[in-house]
Amino acid sequence: MRPEYDFSGAARGKTAARYAEGTNVVVVGRDVLDVFPDGTAVNEALRALAPVIRRRRKLLKKATRVASHDQGAGC
Repeated sequence: MRPEYDFSGAARGKTAARYAEGTNVVVVGRDVLDVFPDGTAVNEALRALAPVIRRRRKLLKKATRVASHDQGAGC
């Protein structure tokens, strides 16, 4: 290591807890960047869309249960 790298005042593991929390990196296309210029804009849009996705998943799960129940009745 080079002598100009002075770590004498450094604290070991200072950012380890924040790193352990994790970060997900998602690469978006250039066309998406035109609409959502930063992470905050992307997060706001996804949070607004999340309830719609949750409802759709719930409906699909319910429809799958009903369909499998109907198939079992005719056997």
